Amino acid sequence: MITVAELIPVLQVAIGPVVLISGVGLLILSLTNRLGRVIDRGRSLVREMPEIPERNHPNILRQLHILSLRAGLLQRAIAFATLCVLCAAVLVITLFFTAALKLENAWFIGILFVAAMGSLIVALVYFLQELNQSLVAFRLDIGEDIPS
Repeated sequence: MITVAELIPVLQVAIGPVVLISGVGLLILSLTNRLGRVIDRGRSLVREMPEIPERNHPNILRQLHILSLRAGLLQRAIAFATLCVLCAAVLVITLFFTAALKLENAWFIGILFVAAMGSLIVALVYFLQELNQSLVAFRLDIGEDIPS
């Protein structure tokens, strides 16, 4: 049986992944807000399409294509950020049980940590790609010529 004195350092170590969970949770909140805005903008453009002059339809279709691309990037970013949180949560549980049961699972703890960080990196890369696409859409909205 583990004593409280032995458990306290384990709980202190587990704080790191808990802070990660909190921070990534805020990232997920931001990403889902952005996804909602992308979806709302797409629906708005589709509703307005019949009222827009025919000559402007190619521009609207390009904007809809960019919005669709952005939604896909955000979906992948959210999925990987969620995977990061799941890995961090399992890491906290694993840290607790390895200490409580006096098991040595360093390799599993290491794998969970690397998986969490790797997932976060992938989520952030998708987020940066989505930000770049939002700038492309903005330039299209204001009429700037966009290189292909």
